[in-house]
Amino acid sequence: MSRWILIAEDEGPLGEMLCDNLTLESYHAELVRNGPDALLRMQRGDIDLLVLDVMLPGCDGFEVLKQLRARGDNTPVMILSARSADRDRIKGLELLADDYLTKPFNLRELLLRVDALLRRSTAPSVGTDVLLFGGHQVDFRSMRLRCATGEDHQLTPTETRLLKILAAHEGTVVSRKILVERLFGSSAPLTVRTLDNIVLRLRKLIEREPAAPRHLHTVRGFGLRFDR
Repeated sequence: MSRWILIAEDEGPLGEMLCDNLTLESYHAELVRNGPDALLRMQRGDIDLLVLDVMLPGCDGFEVLKQLRARGDNTPVMILSARSADRDRIKGLELLADDYLTKPFNLRELLLRVDALLRRSTAPSVGTDVLLFGGHQVDFRSMRLRCATGEDHQLTPTETRLLKILAAHEGTVVSRKILVERLFGSSAPLTVRTLDNIVLRLRKLIEREPAAPRHLHTVRGFGLRFDR
């Protein structure tokens, strides 16, 4: 089945070129040219990947991404930007972008990144009610973990939410700031130790060697990453 890709790009020739080349790769591609239209089209659903320019009229790409994630939309997002500064890449990743490509870019590289994002997003169980990894099974509805050893554990709501957020962005580092806000509210301090304690407990349950984790990684100075 062909995958649907939305291009949010205000440079008409560039947007049309991307649509044409994605179509040649057997994708369905649509083009919108401002932030509000991108949000409206995403709300209608059936989009498998959003290629999002930062400098959009109406509201910029960062604001589009922020609103998408705030309403629980975990569609993979690749940001395109003429901004190459570290602070802009970091901002995109903090807002849970899945990839960030600076202009000018190599078309073949973009197509390969699109393919990688779509393959990652169709990995079994991510974004569903059940997550399978390393022989473990997490049922997000019942908040239960069945370990590879056969043991069952009841997870807390916060443990469950943390796993769901990280699994929805598998392979991508989610910043501590975003995690603290999503789990404890925007007024919670970034130094809150509760998050660290949750990670320690989860590692004891899902990692063969908690001190050398395979699934739940800490990226020092930034956040956490989940890998299968």
